[in-house]
Amino acid sequence: MFVLNDRHTDIAPLPAKAYVNPDTHRYAIHLQQTDNALSHILALWWAGAGVFPIHPTIPATKARDMAVQAGCDRLVTEAGVHELQNAKEPSGGVLVQMSSGTTGAPKVITRSWDQVRRELESYVSAFPDPADMTPVIACPITHSYGLIAGVMVALERGQMPVVVDTLNPKYILRRLREIRAPLLYTSPAMLHTLAAFTPSDQPIYAAMTSGTILSKPWFEQIRSKTKHLFQQYGCSEAGCIAINPDLQDAAAVGYPLPHFDLKTSGDPSAPAPITVHDGQHVIDTGDLGYLTSDGMLVFVARQDDVIDVAGFNVYPQEVEQAALSMEGVGDALAFARKDALGGDRVSLMFEGAGVAPNELRQWLMQRLAPYQLPATLHAVPRLPREANGKINRRDVARQFADLEAST
Repeated sequence: MFVLNDRHTDIAPLPAKAYVNPDTHRYAIHLQQTDNALSHILALWWAGAGVFPIHPTIPATKARDMAVQAGCDRLVTEAGVHELQNAKEPSGGVLVQMSSGTTGAPKVITRSWDQVRRELESYVSAFPDPADMTPVIACPITHSYGLIAGVMVALERGQMPVVVDTLNPKYILRRLREIRAPLLYTSPAMLHTLAAFTPSDQPIYAAMTSGTILSKPWFEQIRSKTKHLFQQYGCSEAGCIAINPDLQDAAAVGYPLPHFDLKTSGDPSAPAPITVHDGQHVIDTGDLGYLTSDGMLVFVARQDDVIDVAGFNVYPQEVEQAALSMEGVGDALAFARKDALGGDRVSLMFEGAGVAPNELRQWLMQRLAPYQLPATLHAVPRLPREANGKINRRDVARQFADLEAST
C-alpha cells in the first residue's frame, strides 16, 4: 500500500490473463496515472519480470520506440498489454533504465533484481536515520531516485511511502506539514524552490538531494531551511553509491554503501577517477573525487568537464567557488573554451547585478592561480540551468561559441 498525494492506494494485483509467465517477459510501462504505473511496476517486480518504466510525458510513438530499443516484448498502456516485435531476445528479472544522456546519447542500462535487492539492503543498513521518518517522494517514480531510493527503500523499511505527483510547491509544503516527520525526496531545483517558500522558523523537517552538486547559493538557502539535510550519490549503472547523513558541504557526497568496493584518491590536490566494484562488475562513474581520512567521498568534477590549460587541470567548481565568494555574485558557471591555438581556456558566466566583469577579474586574480583565471567573463541575468538544476557545461560552451560567431 502507498499514499498518492492524499489518497491511500492498494497495490493492484496483476491481471492473470494479461500477464502469463511474467518472469519470461520484459515489460515497458507507459501509463499516465501515477498510481496505476506504480502498482504495475511493483507487481511486476515481485513477479520477477523485466520492467522498463517510461515517464508519462513521453509521446506514445517515442515510448514504443524506446521499449523496442530496451529489448521489451510487451508494452503496457491504458489500452492494455501489447505485444512488440523485437529482434532482441527478451529476458525477465531486470530493471531497465535509460542513462541521463548528459555526457552523450542515452544508453539502455539493465540491472538485475538481485542487484537492486543488494542495493536496498545496503541502503537501509548504512542509512538508519530515516527509520522513524515518513518518506515523501516528490519526483518521478519512473526514475531510480524516486522508485528505488524513495518507494522501494520505504517498503524495505516497512514504511508506507507518500508519492506526490504534482509540481505545485505550495501543495508539497502543505502535505509536508500534514505528515509526521516527513523525509522529502525531490530534485535539487524543487528543493531550492521549496526553501524559498519556507519560513525560517518552520523549516522542512528532512530532505534528500541527489542528481547534481548544489551550487553555493542554493546550498546555503536549502541548508538554512532544512532541519535534516541528506545527500545521495550514484550513477545509472550502479544505483546509489554513497549517502551523506548530515550534509554540511555540498561536495561531500557521502559514505560509500557497504556492498561496494570504491576506489579513488585520498588526496584532494590530486583527485582521481571514482570507480566502484559491486562484486561482479567494475563501474567507472565518469567522475573525479577523493576520500577523506574518515571515508567521506568528495566530488570534484566530471572528468569531461575538467579544463586542460597548457597541461594544467582546472576544476570548474574551484573557479566558481572563488567567484561566489565575492559579494554580489549570485551564481557562477565555469566552462572550457577553445583558443586560437586549439588549447583550452577558462570562461566564466556569472549572475550579479552591479558586479562588473573587471571587478570580478580583480577579485579572482587574488584567489586563483594564473592558469585558473577566466580568459573571458560574462554577466548574465540567469544561468541556463535545466529543470533538475543541472547545467551541461559543454552545451553552454557550444551555445556561447555559436552566439559569439553570429555577432
